Amino acid sequence: MMYLLIILAIIILWAIVAFNSFVSLRNRAKEAWSDIEVQLKRRYDLIPNLVNTVKGYATHESSAFEKVTEARAKAMSGGGTSEAHAQAENMLTGALKSVFAIAEAYPELKANTNFLSLQAELSDTENKIQASRRFYNANVRELNTKIEMFPSSIIAKIGNFSKIEFFDIPDDGVESKPVEVKF
Repeated sequence: MMYLLIILAIIILWAIVAFNSFVSLRNRAKEAWSDIEVQLKRRYDLIPNLVNTVKGYATHESSAFEKVTEARAKAMSGGGTSEAHAQAENMLTGALKSVFAIAEAYPELKANTNFLSLQAELSDTENKIQASRRFYNANVRELNTKIEMFPSSIIAKIGNFSKIEFFDIPDDGVESKPVEVKF
């Protein structure tokens, strides 16, 4: 009888530890997603300044600026799922590449200190976004793995913990296609 109580206590203790680790992993994934959102907000705030700076030099490139503005609005709305959000972000990245390609055709713009500063800030922000995505995906991987592994999968079902989507680049070819610039 004593051994049965010890075994039962060990099982209950294990269940508590497993449940708490799921809570911790889920909160780390939420925190990582929040880090992504902070960097994306910074990016969204920089884009209008960059576009306005480039517009001053390349007024006849309005379609590229409209694409950036539309892509920014779509990315800011999120899209519901992390896959839709990632796709919107990738469209924005492609639109920004076209703005930088336009800037290459204007030597005065490339020498403009405001443009160079904005370009450096945006580049830094893009690097931070990539680091935040990697951190988020690492936390999601850890959570999802624990949800799928036995015996912790039992606690995951009891605690109603579910898998979280990775922040992936959708396989729609947007990232792999070169940016087309027309003059």
